[in-house]
Amino acid sequence: MKVAAVILCVLTASLLAALLIGALLPKRHEATRAAVYRRSPGELYAAIREFAAMASWRTGLERVELLPPREGRACFREISPHQSITYLVLEDRPPERLVTRIADEALPFGGTWTYEITPGPGGSRLRITERGEVMNVLFRFMARFVLGYTGTMNAYLSDLGKKFGEATVPGP
Repeated sequence: MKVAAVILCVLTASLLAALLIGALLPKRHEATRAAVYRRSPGELYAAIREFAAMASWRTGLERVELLPPREGRACFREISPHQSITYLVLEDRPPERLVTRIADEALPFGGTWTYEITPGPGGSRLRITERGEVMNVLFRFMARFVLGYTGTMNAYLSDLGKKFGEATVPGP
C-alpha cells in the first residue's frame, strides 16, 4: 500500500511539473530542417505537391483525401492511424515554394509548413520551415521535450528520399 502511494505521488508530481513547464514554454515555435536530393526542382516540387500520392511514400500515412477548395485554395486531409488533419494551401509557386496551413481549429496545435526548393549542383535542396503553435500546455511540454519540433520534418524528408531511392540525411 505504501509503495502504491509513493508511485501515485511521483506520478502526480511529474504531471504537475509537466503542466507547469508547459505553461512556461512559449506557445509559438519555429523549426527548420533541410535535405538534398538528386532531382530537379520540378521533380521535387511535383512529388511534394501531388498530395493524393503521399500515402504511397510517407511512413504512417494511411491515405490523403482531396477536399473541395476553401477560399479558392486547394485543401486536403491526411489520415493516419491516430488522427486526421486538414490542410489548406496558402501559397503555391512551382517549382520553388509551397506553403500549407493546418485548417483544423479544434486541434491542440496548428501552424504552417513552408517548403522551399532551391537548385544546386546535381540536384535540389528542400528546406521545410514549421511555424507552429501549441495551445494545450501538456501537449506543449510533450512537443518540446518528448516528440521534438523536428521529428515529423525529419521523417518527411527521409521518406521523400526513399521515394526517390536515395539515402537522405536531414539537417539544419
